[in-house]
Amino acid sequence: MVDFDVVSLPETEHVAEGDTAPDFTRPLVDDEYWEDRALGEVVDGPTLLLFHPMDGAFQGTYLYNTVDDHGWADDLDVIGLSISTPYAHKRLLAERADGVRIFSDPGAGVIEEYGLAHDIDGMTGITESRPAVFLLDADRTVEFAWVASEHPDFPDAEALDDAVERLVD
Repeated sequence: MVDFDVVSLPETEHVAEGDTAPDFTRPLVDDEYWEDRALGEVVDGPTLLLFHPMDGAFQGTYLYNTVDDHGWADDLDVIGLSISTPYAHKRLLAERADGVRIFSDPGAGVIEEYGLAHDIDGMTGITESRPAVFLLDADRTVEFAWVASEHPDFPDAEALDDAVERLVD
């Protein structure tokens, strides 16, 4: 059993329900290749946008296992984002997250813009994303938002199921 402390994260001004998700351009990785893409180019219907710590961190693994378990990629586009490189994203997509694509944001600029930056304790100059989930409509309006307030913290999958059902029906 892993032993860790629950840590409260500081309050943050993050993208919220009713906001338009900010557009950005970063490398977007799928199971075949990657290329620079803008969020506005890839959101053309209901989209689940997941922010997670580095690939390999258990929060990211948990989020993608939840995506797989609930079949969300069957009902809408699922797009992730983390500071990990496209090479790391390729490895993650080979192991889990069928039908998912992941943006690479190694400089954490998008993470900062969304109000999700989290400095990793003891790692000078390393900023990652706190876990967050945004359900977007075709116009990038945030219909559902969840942002971690402590470490570790995970979204309520049933509440997200309900939000997905309302948006895709």
